[in-house]
Amino acid sequence: MKRSLATFPPVGAPTAEVAPTGLGTSSAIVAATSDSLPHQAQALMRARAFAEPLLASEQLDTGENTLAHADAVAAILSDIGGSEAMQAAVYLVYTCPYLNRPQEVIAKAFGDNFAALAMETTKLVQLQHQARIKSAEVQAKKVEERLAAQDQALPVVSPGKAPVSELAASQTENVRKMLLAFSRDLRVVMLRLASRLQTLRYFAACKGDPGEALASESLHVFAPLANRLGIWQIKWEMEDLAFRFLEPHTYKQVARLLDEKRAEREAHVEQVRQQLEQDLQRQGIQASVEGRPKHIYSIVKKMRGKELDFDQVFDIRALRVVVPQTDDCYGVLALVHAHFKPVAEEFDDYIAKPKPNGYQSLHTVVRDEQGRAFEIQIRSQAMHDHAEHGVAAHWAYKEAGAKGYAGVSASSEYDAKIAVLRQLLAWERDLSGSAKGLFDDRIYVLTPDAAIVELPQGATAVDFAYTVHTNLGHRCRGARVDGAMVTLNTPLQNGQTVEITAAKEGGPSRDWLNADLGYLVSHRAKSKVRAWFNALAMEETIARGRDAVEKLLQREGRTALKFDDLATAMGLASAQALFEQVGKDELSLRAIETHLRPAEPSEPAEELAWLKKPRKRTGPSPGGVLVVGVDSLMTQLAKCCKPAPPDDICGFVTRGKGVSIHRSDCSDFAHLQRKSPDRVIEVQWGGQTGGGRDGSAEVYPVDVAVEAQDRQGLLRDISEVFAREKMNVIGVQTQSVRGVAWMTFTIEVLDSRQVARAMAVVGDVAGVRVVRRK
Repeated sequence: MKRSLATFPPVGAPTAEVAPTGLGTSSAIVAATSDSLPHQAQALMRARAFAEPLLASEQLDTGENTLAHADAVAAILSDIGGSEAMQAAVYLVYTCPYLNRPQEVIAKAFGDNFAALAMETTKLVQLQHQARIKSAEVQAKKVEERLAAQDQALPVVSPGKAPVSELAASQTENVRKMLLAFSRDLRVVMLRLASRLQTLRYFAACKGDPGEALASESLHVFAPLANRLGIWQIKWEMEDLAFRFLEPHTYKQVARLLDEKRAEREAHVEQVRQQLEQDLQRQGIQASVEGRPKHIYSIVKKMRGKELDFDQVFDIRALRVVVPQTDDCYGVLALVHAHFKPVAEEFDDYIAKPKPNGYQSLHTVVRDEQGRAFEIQIRSQAMHDHAEHGVAAHWAYKEAGAKGYAGVSASSEYDAKIAVLRQLLAWERDLSGSAKGLFDDRIYVLTPDAAIVELPQGATAVDFAYTVHTNLGHRCRGARVDGAMVTLNTPLQNGQTVEITAAKEGGPSRDWLNADLGYLVSHRAKSKVRAWFNALAMEETIARGRDAVEKLLQREGRTALKFDDLATAMGLASAQALFEQVGKDELSLRAIETHLRPAEPSEPAEELAWLKKPRKRTGPSPGGVLVVGVDSLMTQLAKCCKPAPPDDICGFVTRGKGVSIHRSDCSDFAHLQRKSPDRVIEVQWGGQTGGGRDGSAEVYPVDVAVEAQDRQGLLRDISEVFAREKMNVIGVQTQSVRGVAWMTFTIEVLDSRQVARAMAVVGDVAGVRVVRRK
């Protein structure tokens, strides 16, 4: 039966007075601050009256009556201090599947706050159910494939050891991420915890089997979460019930061992408790002494973690002593050790040396006159409150401590957020405010196989594809979200299922890097797309360089020369590096040509003797360069590297053209130096010559190479930068290949410092990737 908006009585209409049993008024964990709002008056009674006709004859997929389940969940929330508003939300959650427009109906009758809570919880329930089903299907398929490959039965798990389940491992991570995703309103998590506990209670009562997936996520996700939130009642009971379903043989074995001597053990603990309490009173120490219950799953964890037999688990008999002050702790310890025989290797002082999470207490194991061992914990009231209710509650000690025997680990970011949320439990009103922003920067979506993918807020299907796999991102061509086709730049929402349509081959679109189009949000996806285009540009550069080198070898008649040999002769590691440098114009073909041509006969020593005669340093040569030790020698600036002051320069004596001036980092000069080191000569810049024909300062031509994403107006924008910097552009070479523009600007400058300033500004032009001086 579904109920529409029109069939529900308006706010304020009389409703049946229904008072569920077991509903408390305390709010130790969640304050019932919202009950004072007008539309939430008597919300609990109204919500149950609204839900009863819809749920009374319905069943959950577990077989439990839906209304009975809702009543039990509300009672559990009452027991842990949940407000009546939170209990009321339980009934509204379970009515959602039976309403035509649940959000509108609930919002009109109970307010937007209840509607949002009900819809979020319903969505989480559906997603978890879907994830369990698909994970079970995937696991079953893997088992079938393994059986077919091995052609033998599955190995039998020993009842004394924890079963290794791939399903449990995958479900732990999936459900944990989903709970984190929906923790914007922590009441959603509270409702799920209570509901899961009731489901386990139902299967225990009817002696049914909830299945490995549900029991495993209860043990490995829900119970640790309850522990972290300080809800000990739910934690202990959920652990024992889930363990009972997962390992029934071990559970019954330990339970039998506990029952065999339960009366004797409880009588002994009570006797020691009374004796210790009396001794403390006689010493004038005010203390609360109580027995500490031990649960079956906790016992099994300790036996497995420390490889102990049942009789070796000392804290099956356990007491806790709580005193007013820290100094009293050591007084109690002295008295305990005086009256009982301590087990030295079982003493831990977590007061002097607290655990990393801040947990403090004295732990000691002692034996009585009959040799029976039992554990005593001693702590101050402040330590006890901190351990039981503080931010650093002892879930870190129990689950991720140094001994780490619980088998559950969690990331520090996850733990930190849970710790913050735990403080918000006391202020239900604030959950709609301060808690909302804790996870606003992340969303969690599902793959078709129910795997959880974490993405930044506003992420798109393209971001999703690159997060799943880089190759899937490159080939992404379309997407379905919850079964409906969407554009690739549609922002995804929390909890959606995303399916990517991919081409067999291909690459990304350059539009994806356009921030205005909104295709990419995640840094990972952006870097992958840039890397793809950079690799493509590098392939084109190498191909261009290879083509130029091949043509040069054909002209020189040296086609038999191996590329690797040529690269080695040019001082490069491989032919690939040779092609890359030629393609980037970092190595000129002229340098290769010079290397390929036969070396000319060296001149007699007397012909070069004039270079070696030391002479006084003279004024600058016409090119503004001083040749050290030589008077008025013709110089020319090399065209391969176009030096400008104050570049570090070197000279090379040419045949008939004077001294060629190169930048010291010029690759052509490096080759010339290796080939004819005797022709290298020391040079330096002279003063300004005022050598311009009109008497102005001398200028130097310099080449600046630019690599950019080609677009309309790119050449204009870069030219305007040089114009603003008052630089004259005397030559431009451009080439565009597959959307990548390669440009070389020849500009006139007074010195190279002016070039550095201009390059920095050009680098900020939209689309520019690389700016360098050639």
